[in-house]
This record gives sequence, C-alpha cells and structure tokens, in this order.
Amino acid sequence: MLRPGGRFLCLEFSRVNNPLFREIYKQYSFNVIPRIGGAVADDAASYQYLVESIQQFPDQETFAQKLRDAGFRHVSHTSLTGGIVAIHSGIKIS
Repeated sequence: MLRPGGRFLCLEFSRVNNPLFREIYKQYSFNVIPRIGGAVADDAASYQYLVESIQQFPDQETFAQKLRDAGFRHVSHTSLTGGIVAIHSGIKIS
C-alpha cells in the first residue's frame, strides 16, 4: 500500500509506438524470445508466456488512466526504445 504523497514508479514492457516497428518486434517476441529461453534456460514455455503477457499489458495512455482512476495525480509516462518499455509515475493523493 502506498501512503498519500508517495510516488509510484513502474518500468514495464509496453506498446511500441511505430506500427512497422511494432510488427517487427511482435514477430521477434513470438518467434525468437521463446527459442532463446529454451536454449538458455531450457524453458521456452515460460518465455512464451512472457511475450503473451506483454501483449496483454495496457498501452501507455490506458495504464496512465488506470493510475488516475486509482487516485494518482501528476501521472506521466516516458517510452523508451520506441515504446518497448515505458516508465510510469504518479503521486498517490488519497
């Protein structure tokens, strides 16, 4: 639980901004990442689950709105690496 006045920060996989790069990244995610997980960790299934869960995470603005709805103010997000990841922040008001 975050106290009023506390700052929330989250670095999370997010929605790639550019449609062409988004498709390339999606193909990479579903076709390469599970194979790497299988080769390195002998666990392709966990890495397949990872890329599927990334696809389910809300885009930057939707997640920002969820933070506002939960009582955060001064909500912002910064996309990194074209949106592969984003830093979300907000101040808990109530």
